[in-house]
Amino acid sequence: MNYYVVAEVNVRDDKWVPEYLKNVTQLVHRHGGRYLARTPKIEKLEGERKAPQLFVILEFPSHEAATSFYSSAEYQPYLRSRQQGASTDLLLVAGEDIAAS
Repeated sequence: MNYYVVAEVNVRDDKWVPEYLKNVTQLVHRHGGRYLARTPKIEKLEGERKAPQLFVILEFPSHEAATSFYSSAEYQPYLRSRQQGASTDLLLVAGEDIAAS
């Protein structure tokens, strides 16, 4: 089953962004993942919360692949730099439909 990492990102200091983009994209691919969306083009349709500056959706082939990427030693310095330069809500979502037969 596919798993999706969904991130709402608000950047406070963008110094980390160029290095993150340059290196993390390759790490995602090496762990079997791919970016489905990485965009500031967000149209809010419902809800009270303010829309984030950036919205990111990554697809991984399994829960294990997604968590392996997130916890990998290679990713940790980029994770720390993102956490220092942005506030992020990050979710891991199973690619299932509970209403499907």
